Amino acid sequence: MTRLPRDLTGAELVKALGKLGYRVTRQAGSHVRLTTDQPSQHHVTIPAHDPLKLGTLSAILSDVAGHLQIDRDELLKRLLG
Repeated sequence: MTRLPRDLTGAELVKALGKLGYRVTRQAGSHVRLTTDQPSQHHVTIPAHDPLKLGTLSAILSDVAGHLQIDRDELLKRLLG
């Protein structure tokens, strides 16, 4: 299992998820909601914190990987590799 980056910010994660077809649909305070329609509609909320807590990052990545039907390591390679 690939180690999670410990210094990833919310803004960096939002930008990285943009590569996979996610787009910002709204922002409320320090939380950004992203939406994709590929392969079906999916929403994920990213806190705009610096850095993201590891548990939060892990939960977000697991949610996105589950939606895309890939494992978390493959998702990390696509996002950060």
